[in-house]
Amino acid sequence: MLAAGEKAVADDGLVVDTTTQTFMADVVQASVTTPVLVDFWAPWCGPCRQLGPVLEKVVRAAGGKVRLAKMNIDEHPQIAGQLGVQSIPAVIAFRRGQPIDGFVGALPESRLQAFIERLIGEALPDEVGDLLAEAEAALEAGDAAGAAEIYAALLAEEPDSAPALAGFARARLATGDVEGAKAALAEATNAADPAISAVKAQIDLAERASAVGDLAPLEAKVVADPADHQSRFDLAVGLAAAGLRKEALDHLLEIVRRDRTWNDDGARKELVKLFEAWGPKDESTIAGRKRLSSLLFA
Repeated sequence: MLAAGEKAVADDGLVVDTTTQTFMADVVQASVTTPVLVDFWAPWCGPCRQLGPVLEKVVRAAGGKVRLAKMNIDEHPQIAGQLGVQSIPAVIAFRRGQPIDGFVGALPESRLQAFIERLIGEALPDEVGDLLAEAEAALEAGDAAGAAEIYAALLAEEPDSAPALAGFARARLATGDVEGAKAALAEATNAADPAISAVKAQIDLAERASAVGDLAPLEAKVVADPADHQSRFDLAVGLAAAGLRKEALDHLLEIVRRDRTWNDDGARKELVKLFEAWGPKDESTIAGRKRLSSLLFA
């Protein structure tokens, strides 16, 4: 947010510092051809300083399809009064010379983007989506550190972003830093989000797999006694944590087939936890659910 009196005309002309005298040209006349957002702010307003840079960023991302006029109400209170602005930051959108929409308060970048998309009637370039895809690709390629760096940058812009928060935790988990993954989610305000829930399930799996330890003795026990459900269950947990999903499914489904009631339906419940950790669209989840249904409803 610029200081009072500082010239705010950007090199690209998309952001201007308007006054009572220039409002007609900067906003009313300009909005005849291009929608104009008017940001009413003041130097003493903390939320204004929070909103300003993000609003400018989203306006510039629109590539000239919308403009922004910033009005310091301490220096120019008349227009704000005429438009009924009672609290700031307040943003009012003008089109064809008339106010048509607006909002009050410091909205996050995603909501600002949605607001402008509604105003211009088309989607803006999705920079956040592109970065999330880049981070996900890095994570899948084994570059957990690079993925964590991208997710951290996204969280710096939007701390409550569930996809970025979940991704950062998954990146920490991929390096074996279970405590770091847990710490990343400790203050999540959107704990019910499916992405957050999935990572929590993955963390729980990693912790239980660590307690299981070496899998070779468990494999030997299962071979020696196929009815040793506890060893088979522990083996499945370890296999799932090691990324051997089909093998983990095989063992848990075998317990369900042999004894559905074992450990209070424990094998089926563990399968549900794995499906949550892997996500509903994962191939292993889809295959596992089909196989489980065949056993339960045959």
